[in-house]
Amino acid sequence: MSKETTLVGLDVILKELGPFGKYNIINYALFLFPCFLAGMYGSVFVFEAADIDYRCAVEECESNTNTSSWLQYAIPKEKNGYSKCLRYPGIDSNITDSNNTCTADIFDLTRTEKCSSYVYSDEDSAVKDFDLGCQNWKRTLIGTIHNSGLFVSLPLTGIISDRYGRKVALSIAALMNCIFGFTRSFSTNYIMMVALEFLEAAMGAGAYVTAFILAMELVGPRGRVFGNTLINVVYVCGLMSLAGLSWLLQDWRTLLRIMYAPSCLIFSYLWILNESIRWLLSKGRHDEAVEIIRKAAKMNNVELSDQALAPLQEMDKKPNQDKEEIITDQKSSVFLQVVRSSIIRVRVLSCSFLWITCTFVYYGLTINSVSLAGNKYVNFILAAFIEIPANFTCLFVLDRFGRKKVMIITYILSAILCISLSFLPKDQSVWSLIFYLSGKFSITVAYSSVYIYVSEVFPTNVRQSLLAICSSTGRVGSTLAPLTPLLALYYDNLPSIFFGTLAVLAGLLVFTLPETINVPLPDTIEEAEMLSRTNRSKNNA
Repeated sequence: MSKETTLVGLDVILKELGPFGKYNIINYALFLFPCFLAGMYGSVFVFEAADIDYRCAVEECESNTNTSSWLQYAIPKEKNGYSKCLRYPGIDSNITDSNNTCTADIFDLTRTEKCSSYVYSDEDSAVKDFDLGCQNWKRTLIGTIHNSGLFVSLPLTGIISDRYGRKVALSIAALMNCIFGFTRSFSTNYIMMVALEFLEAAMGAGAYVTAFILAMELVGPRGRVFGNTLINVVYVCGLMSLAGLSWLLQDWRTLLRIMYAPSCLIFSYLWILNESIRWLLSKGRHDEAVEIIRKAAKMNNVELSDQALAPLQEMDKKPNQDKEEIITDQKSSVFLQVVRSSIIRVRVLSCSFLWITCTFVYYGLTINSVSLAGNKYVNFILAAFIEIPANFTCLFVLDRFGRKKVMIITYILSAILCISLSFLPKDQSVWSLIFYLSGKFSITVAYSSVYIYVSEVFPTNVRQSLLAICSSTGRVGSTLAPLTPLLALYYDNLPSIFFGTLAVLAGLLVFTLPETINVPLPDTIEEAEMLSRTNRSKNNA
């Protein structure tokens, strides 16, 4: 009995175990906790280094507490109030307000100069702690450096997960989150902060992807969309909790300590979590897989049929030599076979671009939401909350209309809504918010669809590695997204135009990919390639 046959038989066993048994619920609850934390970790830099109010320090007048009497003469006005980065130079730097001379007469109102020091508002931010006034590139670079860590984390976690097991990868990544995230709250300077931002993401950001893979491999084909929706809703709850905690605490250091400390608890999964049955079978570890299946059946009060267990029972009877041959087969460069497959190569490139678009637009809209008119915490919560109906929309449409149609429609719709923002009058703040949230809704549906789609088009023995390649390549988008607020300095709607343009291209690319609705997860490269051939046959019929 081959490994491939055994893996195919697993879908039959999962169907008999049922999607909502006690075993599934307990394991899913364990998977959801790191997903909730990941919702906070992925965007914490938005509040950690929030843009706050500040202005030039006018040394000759600062001791005069009545700023209304001299500020208008010392600081030039811009469209949003007083300038943050410019001031009028003093005519005589030796003049002070001690003789009540802090008036328009001591400033040269015909020219301006850059600030040499700043006066910050009472708001909390790393901008204030590390004196980052008028250095927007340094502020936005914090998010870029954090997200660039995913280029290391996702492939690294994927390799560990596919080689040593899902629960090992998840436990180690969560521990790294805890160590580097908690330590970051004690940063004494900007360099220390950004270094720990990178290390926390590089070593720990793969926890979410690993938990997602574990969840997808726990259920059969019919349960994947619901499971994906549940994970995404919990992730959104993490996002909303981030904004709520930031609003409540008003202290980014305390925020980090409260957020990252619970991640250490996930390290205990190394002892309490069961390994993925599908991964164990792909590695030829059938005895362990059978033991977990029987444990799950007992917890779910299900008696598995002899027909479902037959492939595994026959494998149990195989001599150790045969099992070792399977393991040897597994080690014989499956990844090399992937590289040689033109279908899989093109699929990896296509899925990577779809992921780049999703992360760029999704994170871009999330990050820029704090720049909308009104309370930044409320705007962020609304931009996050809109993802909940978006994810439930996925639950109803993906299994009904298929993955391709949904992705095409949502990409194009997101593009239209984002580009339309540039045509709305500036005084239409309500309509701008509606269009903004609608664009976030559309790209969230697309992002959720891509996540589940990519997990369905690659074979089991390299699924997380290839998903990690697509995801890590896709992080080009999330790495660039924190820089998009800088575009708004030149034209308010320039970020939205960039988002829309990329979404149009992604929507057109989806036409070239295969449909995966109600198709069992491919366990071999041949089965993964067959998806494209089957779709071509249907199109030609």
